[in-house]
Parts: sequence; structure tokens; C-alpha cells
Amino acid sequence: MNVLIVDDLGENVSLLVEWCGQLDDVSATGFENPLRALDWCAVHQPDLVIVDYRMPELDGISFIRRLQRMPNRGNVPVLMITADSERTVRHEALSAGASDFLNKPIDRKEFLSRARNMLTLRAGQKALEDRAEWLAREVNKAAATIVERERETIFRLSRAAEYRDPETGAHLMRMANYSKLIAAQLGEPSSLQELILHAAPMHDIGKVGTPDHILLKPGRLTPEELIVMRHHASIGFEILSDSTSPVLQLAATVALTHHEKFDGNGYPSGLTGDAIPLVGRIVAVADVFDALTSERPYKPAWAVDEALDYLQAQSGQHFDPACVQAFMNRLPEVLDIRARYRDSGETARPQLSRAPMA
Repeated sequence: MNVLIVDDLGENVSLLVEWCGQLDDVSATGFENPLRALDWCAVHQPDLVIVDYRMPELDGISFIRRLQRMPNRGNVPVLMITADSERTVRHEALSAGASDFLNKPIDRKEFLSRARNMLTLRAGQKALEDRAEWLAREVNKAAATIVERERETIFRLSRAAEYRDPETGAHLMRMANYSKLIAAQLGEPSSLQELILHAAPMHDIGKVGTPDHILLKPGRLTPEELIVMRHHASIGFEILSDSTSPVLQLAATVALTHHEKFDGNGYPSGLTGDAIPLVGRIVAVADVFDALTSERPYKPAWAVDEALDYLQAQSGQHFDPACVQAFMNRLPEVLDIRARYRDSGETARPQLSRAPMA
């Protein structure tokens, strides 16, 4: 336990340091200059401060007030030395943060008893602080575990939906990471980037409600079948909405809006421009790019440059121009993600056959 003694008289400092040596597990440091003592407090953590009231450069009350304003020093107990007649000073010192008082002349036994009692209280206070910090760490660890399990569950549910569709788990990882890249390039906060990363894989969860004869049909859908297929956006929203989870709340928005088009010709609501939530506009670019560049039973994979040309040709029509440009600006990272998350059994794929459109 660190005891700080501040008194402008050197003999008083020496005496109190000597008396503190009679206490167990105590290290005492003394200063005659209160300003130097404050400098010491800025670097070291005192457990008890013993300060005289009458000092020429800075009186004891002013010292306490400055100490109280220092980070993590507001709870340090302070024992002030005063004359018995200075009642007004005592009241002011209590208001400033003094914990107890010693009357001059100082009695050794009284000093040791008061100092020992205050250090015992300080030890209990530190134990509570340590316990609180430990509990906070444990709560954070438990919360992190819950979040990780939630994310794993979300991804597995997304995989379950994809198993009813010709798409793959690698598709989910690619489009989710593309979505995060776009959000980062647009300057969205890292917290939203992470939410998008984990919400984007749920974009087609509503396909669990689409009949197999429509979902798995290898050819072009009839107008009636297309209407049924498009219901998956609303179904996904109904599955995910009303959740208390921020990830699922965002995923509900993604599910509902990632098929909206910037010019208003999308579904299910025909929203236009900024009326489409940003996450829906972001995921639309990421999802279509990966769908175009991925092989499916009903189509071959497009070359990357062809898919990029399509994104730019549809900028302002299907896609938000800002999201397309953000995607293009992060193209090297897009290609890294595409190479990292390959479909099972797939070999390394070619990247650009030519430079994309500016």
C-alpha cells in the first residue's frame, strides 16, 4: 500500500514516514512541495494521502481538489492534518473530499490507528474494484461467446436455406465479405460493417418458404411462378423481424430490400433511390456480382470483367451508383475474397481477362 505524505516542514515529513514504517506492507513517500507531490500522483497510485492544511505554495484543500480531478484518483482516502480550532477548514475540507482529520500535535498511536483503519478500508475498496473488473471481463467474455454462437447459428440457418437452392456456403461468405468492403469504402462505422458481414448471409432465408418445383426449376420461370418466387423477400422479413438481435434486425431489412432496384423496378415494394435502405443497396451489388461470377446448374460463370461491366452498365438503374463505385474502388480486395472462398472442389479461378470499365 502506497502512502503519500505532504507537509512543508521536512521534520514532519520524516517523522510521519518513520511512523508509516511501523505499518505492515506499507511504502511511504514524502514531499515538502505539494506541487511535486501532485506530479508524483500523476504517475503513481497512492492508497492513502496525508496532507497538512497550512502550506505556503498550495494549501491542503486546494491540493485535495486537484487530486480529485486526476484520473482514477477520486476515491483515494485523504487524512488532513489541522489544528483543533479550524472547524470551518474541516467543513470545507470534507466538501473537497477529505476523509478524516488529525489534530496537531499529532499523537503517534492515534496516527497509526487512523492510518491503519483507512488503509484497511482502501484495501477493501481495491478488492471490490478488482472484483468488479473481473466480473466485467467475465461478462464481456460471456457476451462474446453468445455473440459468436448467435453468428454461427445465423450462418448455419443461412446454409440451410442455401441447401434448397443451387447456391453454396462459399457464396454466402463471398457476398457477405463483399458487402462489408462496400460499407467500409462508403465510410460506414466498423460496427455497422460487422453487422452487415453477419447479416448479409441471411438475404435469401425466405427461400425456405418457396416450393421446390419453383425454386429448383432449371428453366425460365413463368410469370405466375415468378410471383411466387419473389415472395421469398417478404417471407424472409417475416422470419427475421421482431427479433431483439441487432444482427437479425438488420438481416430482416436485407432480406426484404436486396431485390429492390435503384430505379424503382425491383421488388417487393418498388422502392427508388435512397428510399431503399443502404444495406439493401449494398447487398444487391455484392449478391449479383457473386451470382454472375459463380457457376450454377442453369448457367455458366461469367468472367469477372463481364460481371463488372454489367454492374457499371446497371449503375443508376438496378444499382446505387455509389455502391457500384465503392465496389470498384476495392477491386483488389474483392478478387482476394473471391480467391479465398472457393466452392468445394473448385480450383483457382482466373481473375480479370481485361481491365474493367473505368
